Amino acid sequence: MSVAVIAALALFAGILAFLYVQQKSTHTLSRQVFTGLLLGSAFGLLLQFTFGDTSETTKAVLEWVNVVGRGYVGLLKMIIMPLVLVSMIGAVVKLEKGGALGKISGLTISVLLITTAISAIVGIGITQVFGLTAEGLTEGARETARIAVLESRSDRVSDLSIAHMLVSFIPTNPFSDLTGARSTSIIAVVIFGVLIGIAARKVMAEQEQLETPIRTFVEASQSIIMRLVKMIMALTPYGIAALMAKVVASSNGSDILNLLGFIVASYVAIALMFVVHGLLVSLVGVNPKTYFKNIWPVLTFAFSSRSSAATIPLNVEAQITKLKVPPAIANLSASFGATIGQNGCAGIYPAMLAVMVAPSVGIDPMDINFILSLVAIVTISSFGIAGVGGGATFAALIVLPAMGLPVTIAALLISIEPLIDMARTALNVSGAMTAGTITSRLLKEKQGEVESQHA
Repeated sequence: MSVAVIAALALFAGILAFLYVQQKSTHTLSRQVFTGLLLGSAFGLLLQFTFGDTSETTKAVLEWVNVVGRGYVGLLKMIIMPLVLVSMIGAVVKLEKGGALGKISGLTISVLLITTAISAIVGIGITQVFGLTAEGLTEGARETARIAVLESRSDRVSDLSIAHMLVSFIPTNPFSDLTGARSTSIIAVVIFGVLIGIAARKVMAEQEQLETPIRTFVEASQSIIMRLVKMIMALTPYGIAALMAKVVASSNGSDILNLLGFIVASYVAIALMFVVHGLLVSLVGVNPKTYFKNIWPVLTFAFSSRSSAATIPLNVEAQITKLKVPPAIANLSASFGATIGQNGCAGIYPAMLAVMVAPSVGIDPMDINFILSLVAIVTISSFGIAGVGGGATFAALIVLPAMGLPVTIAALLISIEPLIDMARTALNVSGAMTAGTITSRLLKEKQGEVESQHA
């Protein structure tokens, strides 16, 4: 190990030590996370300018920095399935009315799909405003290799139907799904947890002497899992610092400059959808400023990790403790939002690519029939992204062929994919939390109306 590597790692260790000292003081988690983000980004920039993004020194430093970043993400992934399972069982057992579960699920999914349709419209509009097209995109060695991979994957997903996707949600082997073996494992575990909860309710109704033990067991399990989530959340500032250091240090400056127009347009579209989320929660009586302040640490982690699934534990915890969303709704919206109706990956991204590539095959992207078809396909396919796994790229592989468009454009943007994917993932998570907040407020209002009528 060279002196340069040792010096760089010593500096990174100093950053972690500073974050530890800050954590021991009375700073809020959001401030700690923001500090970790800034220090990690600064460290990454230092590596970039001192050694370059492809140097052996940078690679050696990032190999050790990744121990912190990947270790943190690994711990979050560890807790996802137990959290989803235990929380869904508890949510069903604690429901006062069993029929409420159907209303929660239906309303949550509806909000996710509606916001995805809106995000597709925003993506189409921004692409036109910026005048983005597929012309002029360069094809290097990486892009050529990526095109071959995408075309093979496109053939693999072309035969998927909505019926096939729905069947894939069934937990045929729940023990396998608890390991995350399939791309639909999260939804399968949700369904398994709901079925176990329903069975528990029936046992409680049939054998009253078992009601107290069942409720005690469920509450104890939930308490243990949530305590574990809080323990892992305490590591968030360190994980954010490591993840941001890797992203910044390994970014290629020339690629970013060449595709700056698409990057800026993507971030503008994503920012507009955050505004839409704020407007939607304001319609149900939630202050947008307070809302985004409460979910900021969760969005920061989603931005850094680029993983909606890994963000589920933080998502659920923030909804319950910060947004005061009931556990049943919080768990359903976080779980569904990680796989259905992703505003950034399944909404904005494929819509932008479709509009960019449409002229190359003689299609007018401003034709109303094209726009309506694109929005409909984007919305429907967003429900099935979990059925094929892979986020934005697979969303493009479903949408583009369905519109009669080539998939090669997705490969030509590979060099800037991580930079845009960070913001897309944060938007996905915001969409899930928006769905949970809206569902919670609407069902609470309806319950209030029912109570006032009986008063």
